[in-house]
Amino acid sequence: MLSPVTDNLDASGAFCSSLGAIEQVRYGCSLGALASVIAIPGAVPITHCGPGCATKQFHALSGINAYQGGEFHVPSSNLGNQEVIFGGADRLDELIRSTLKVMQADLFVVQSGCIPGLVGDDVGSVVRSYQKQGVPIVFAETSGYRGNNFTGHETVIRAIIDQFVDTNDAPLQHGLVNVWSLLPYQNPFWRGDLTEIRRILEGIGLQVNILFGPSSAGVEEWRAIQRAQFNLVLSPWLGLATAAHLEDLYGQPFLHVPTIPIGAKATSAFLRQVVDFAGLDRARAEVFIAQEEKEHYVYLRDFASFYAGCTSQYRLPSTAIVVSESAYNLAVASFLVEQLGLNPGPMVISENPPADFRETIQKQYRALADNTGAEALFEQDGHRIHELIRQADFTGELPIVFGSTWEAALADKIGAPLVEIGYPCTDEVVLSRAYVGYRGALALIERTYTTVVRASTMG
Repeated sequence: MLSPVTDNLDASGAFCSSLGAIEQVRYGCSLGALASVIAIPGAVPITHCGPGCATKQFHALSGINAYQGGEFHVPSSNLGNQEVIFGGADRLDELIRSTLKVMQADLFVVQSGCIPGLVGDDVGSVVRSYQKQGVPIVFAETSGYRGNNFTGHETVIRAIIDQFVDTNDAPLQHGLVNVWSLLPYQNPFWRGDLTEIRRILEGIGLQVNILFGPSSAGVEEWRAIQRAQFNLVLSPWLGLATAAHLEDLYGQPFLHVPTIPIGAKATSAFLRQVVDFAGLDRARAEVFIAQEEKEHYVYLRDFASFYAGCTSQYRLPSTAIVVSESAYNLAVASFLVEQLGLNPGPMVISENPPADFRETIQKQYRALADNTGAEALFEQDGHRIHELIRQADFTGELPIVFGSTWEAALADKIGAPLVEIGYPCTDEVVLSRAYVGYRGALALIERTYTTVVRASTMG
């Protein structure tokens, strides 16, 4: 697949000017943030774009990405030649009126695509006329050329906060946290992961606005954003701009944890960090942590029996190669290296994170495994990603690849099993599976070594 994109993002998350073409694209365009709206229970996107744009974005982010499904009922203006010449503002107004007659939602999010961006449609003016009538509706400029679905996600969140969340003073709710973490649908496991993140945070005594997915209360949580004691950014960079904006608006502090925890060691350390930041009851939290660790290590004890007894029967991997967007890349790499003891191979980050965050991300890799360390490689082009990996020296090592469907041929060429963890993911069907936290780590171990066993048997 070829897709015109730009090579770098500036500090604001907007695309820089140099154009190129990338092979085996690993994300959607800015309009793909409609998936983030769909991920909010009670919210409906309205797309002002060309015919087929919305369908293609959602199919790409859901249909060929672990077959996630989702409520795809997205009104679209389906702009054509007439609107390119004369503008499509009237068409959008008609679409919104019709949508309000036939669809019910707690929030409508109007997203503009490339055509209205190029011809200069005043989308904001059209939407504001409905806002004045009390309609719960916002607008976001998500023209495809503005960026990818990561930056579009931030744009949509900013629009909801600025245009929908109440600005009146609200009483602070101690112990309430807003969580900004994985990108819905881009990550095949986002639903199960956000559910697990909510579960463990509630386990230490917090109330959680998880904001996206089936474990969210939907628009009600978004209305409660300003009441939160603090914001938690659980990713290398996505969500930081949102947290900084909320700090400016409401004076809410935020805690940034770059590495999403996988496994008992990382999850317990993460929870203790949150406890200290939020001023929670440490004794209560320790009871929960002890219970979770006890259960987790029972399963690891039983796994150790397999690991110790099967080293001669199966080709157990020694080196991990990870190719994915930065949030999962860092999380999975940390778990594999620090808790499973694998050697770090090439770690390739594929979503083109803003340049200002790259050195900070790199520091997380250099600190892996008590400073044994690794270097992250930032690359979007699938052909170049595979070249970088093929150039690595695996002499005396048994590699395993954690990546996407695009890595299948590469893994076969270097004799490595493949575990699909990122976009696109066509050989997995994912509903509620999680890979983060205490329980998610066990699922990741199961998937990893089931793949290893099958590869050894077939080989």
